[in-house]
Formats: sequence, structure tokens, C-alpha cells
Amino acid sequence: MPESANPKVAFLGPEASYTHQAALDTFSPDKYTLAPQTTIEDVFAAVQDGSVHRGVVPFENSTNGSVVFTLDLFADLHSKYNDILVCGEAYVSVSHCLLGLDAAVSSDYSKIKKLYSHPQAWGQCKTFLQQHLKHAERFDVSSTSRAAQMVAESNDSSAAAISSKVAGTLFNLSLLSESINDVSGNQTRFLVLRRRDDSDDSSSTPAPSKKLKLTESPEEDYKTLLLFTLPYTPSNPNPGALAQCLSVFGRHKLNLTSINTRPSGVANWEYIFFIEFKGRKEKEESGSVNAAFKELSGVCEWYRWLGSWENRQPAPAPATQEL
Repeated sequence: MPESANPKVAFLGPEASYTHQAALDTFSPDKYTLAPQTTIEDVFAAVQDGSVHRGVVPFENSTNGSVVFTLDLFADLHSKYNDILVCGEAYVSVSHCLLGLDAAVSSDYSKIKKLYSHPQAWGQCKTFLQQHLKHAERFDVSSTSRAAQMVAESNDSSAAAISSKVAGTLFNLSLLSESINDVSGNQTRFLVLRRRDDSDDSSSTPAPSKKLKLTESPEEDYKTLLLFTLPYTPSNPNPGALAQCLSVFGRHKLNLTSINTRPSGVANWEYIFFIEFKGRKEKEESGSVNAAFKELSGVCEWYRWLGSWENRQPAPAPATQEL
């Protein structure tokens, strides 16, 4: 990369995806080149091989939970992304729309036969889909903006996409229905990725927002993500192993904020556990997080630190039913 070139930031594209909005909110286009990728794994791969400075990926939605595609890449069962760490987060408000080629379809949804979107969107628009589009065949695609692009390129008036209003404008689609997600205040959280050997954190996180929740405790100002597995074999079960691992964080007064599981890939019904908590790993061997990691290593099978970053969670707003 020429020295004069702006650092590249990979995101789940194409343009007008919600991940694109998160990237724009985090990295100024004047200083960075935003590089759309086809899949979430493409973002991981670009960060891992050093072809981009940072990556932005969706992690969880406030109404539909975790993005399992991202969790599976962090689980990294084939050791492809050993050097990736989380160094920041961004929150984007999500308002889904129904987009199509023929505006007249808005008065007769029965004309819609094919529906395209990212799998996460289905769970965020369940009420609307149940009421109006039970008959339509659903097609999972890599992003909501890709769904809009595919409908625009299809020349098929019976096809529609669940995507953003911005994507509809970009791809010249008709707005068939607006704000179709079940809950107002719907948000998606995105994580910013870096390589382990890139310690320049000057641009890793979004600029402070007016909605930023300020805290009095330094521990509350940071988050940490890690994964671990349990010591277990069928011939030597270890009752209480998960409780022992989780209790470590309580003893060190670290507030757990989420727990997720994904299949271990080693044996049926064995899992990788992901936990997120308030606090950060220190470079020196001091602090409550470092102490917790040391104790955890004695009760789990193995663990991997996935990064610590500044907490950017907005102040909570009440969620209400949209429909």
C-alpha cells in the first residue's frame, strides 16, 4: 500500500448496508478508504492477511440476538483467524423497509412471490411477515443491501427485499412499506476488528456520541470478549465445570453482560462459550481482568481473549412494538 493511500477499512457490503453505516460512523471517508466485502468471513480474511487496516462486522441485534456467522468466525475452529482482536464497537439504528420494483405492489402484497434479505432481518420483522408475506418464498443473502441490489437487477416485479431506505434509494427501488421491524428502537451492534500485531488504537473506535452513556466506574468504560471450553470427556464428566468458570468473574467483581454458545466442532453437544463483561485486559500483569484470566486458566480447558475496547453503548431507550 503506498504511503499516501488512506488506510482501508473492510465492511460487509455492498454500500448502503447497515454495516456500511457503522463503518461511516466510525471511520471518516476523508481519512479512510471503505472497502465493501461480499461476506462477513471476507472481512475477517482481509483483516487477518493485513490487506486492510480495520474491519467492521455485525455482532448482535437488540431484538433478534447474536449474529451466529460472526460468532462462528470468532470460534475459528480451523485456526484461520488467530490474529484477530476486537478493538471497538458501533451502534446503528435499524429501520427495515420492504422494497420492490413496482410501487403498485404496495396495495397487494400477494403479488410478491420472492423475498430477499439477510437472515437476521427475518427475525426482526416477524409480525409483518406473518401478516402480509407468509406466502412468499424467502432467500437468504449476504446482507440487506445485497438483497436490494439483487431485486434491482432481477427485473422481476414479484421480487422484493427487506433492506434500508438508503439502499432503496441507491438501487432505485420503490418503497413498498416503511418501518416494518417489530420493535421501534431496534439497533444492531457492530464490532471493529484489528490484527493482534497492530496496536495503533488511535482510530479504533467511534468518536464519542451525544447519546454515549457516561459511567463513574473505569471498569464500566470498557468491555472484554473471550471464549472458553470446558474440561469434559464422556468417561470423566466434570459436574459444575461451567459454574466454576463463571464464578471466577464474580469473585473478581467483573460484571458479565452476555453469554453465548456455539458448537465446539469436536464432539456432539459440546460447546464453545463466549462471554462479554465490563473491564479490560491490561498490558501489565495487573488488574482484576488479568487476575480473572489467570484463575480461569485453572478451571477451563482453554480460553482465548478476543479483545478489550471502549464501551460505546448508547443510553437505553424504551423499546416499543412497531406494529
